[in-house]
Amino acid sequence: MTQKELSTKHVLGIKYLTPEDIRLIFETAENFKEVINRPIKKVPSLRDVTVANLFFENSTRTRISFELAEKRLSADIVNFSASSSSVKKGETLLDTVNNILSMKVDMVVMRHPAPGAPAFLAKHIDANIINAGDGTHEHPTQALLDAYSMREQLGDLQGKKIVIVGDILHSRVALSNIFCLQKLGAKVKVCGPPTLLPKYINELDVGVEYDIRKALEWCDVANVLRIQLERQDIKYIPSIREYSQYYGINKAMLDNLNSEVIIMHPGPINRGVELTSDVADSDQSIILQQVENGVAVRMAVLYLLAAKR
Repeated sequence: MTQKELSTKHVLGIKYLTPEDIRLIFETAENFKEVINRPIKKVPSLRDVTVANLFFENSTRTRISFELAEKRLSADIVNFSASSSSVKKGETLLDTVNNILSMKVDMVVMRHPAPGAPAFLAKHIDANIINAGDGTHEHPTQALLDAYSMREQLGDLQGKKIVIVGDILHSRVALSNIFCLQKLGAKVKVCGPPTLLPKYINELDVGVEYDIRKALEWCDVANVLRIQLERQDIKYIPSIREYSQYYGINKAMLDNLNSEVIIMHPGPINRGVELTSDVADSDQSIILQQVENGVAVRMAVLYLLAAKR
């Protein structure tokens, strides 16, 4: 029997979702993808639901994707950006949230630089919480849209080989992707310089490869991460130029492989560093599909959580 509702009231991390939850989100996203390709792209599913977007960290792509998903579902939206708020004046996280809740908000989409901030919130307030990225911990909706995009290309992910390339240490996308892909039965490897792989990587039951060419030979999909200089408090690599020499992917490398590898990137891309433009814009790249799928997947998450109210 197919599951009809999520097993959880919040989406704090992939760690807390079951494989059935993930499949239900994908099925629901499938329906919403059809909606957003219609001439009239709106449905009244979240009419009378108020969603607060709390972004304590800069974000363009994720915030716009969530906002668009909320508008497509006819939700009422409150946008809150911490850089221009009372947080600058010393207000605590709980004060901020209580103030927003007194405005009778039903759901909160939150990005925060501190790992665990959305989970802290879920313990203290009654609204449904969606984690839109907490520090270097998790970014569940990104992993869901990545896995959904892979499934569109490859069908069932059971036994498929996925390599995650780049700055694994500072990436919340990497951790969420590993959890999500493993729950769907995929084989996962990480590839990057030793300084950018976390010490606990061996505990996550993933393969480790330091040679980008060998990693590309092995995989069906390469999900390439951005070098996150803004999260690096010390130098983990000698230079961007050297990183791109050893770990950047160019078209010639892809053309020399025995099979065609799908290229993904959660964005924004540092062109010429992680990927050359001819790779980012090639037929093997599904980066723009990821962006489109992001709206459908986030609509699905919002819709399914609203049903738990």
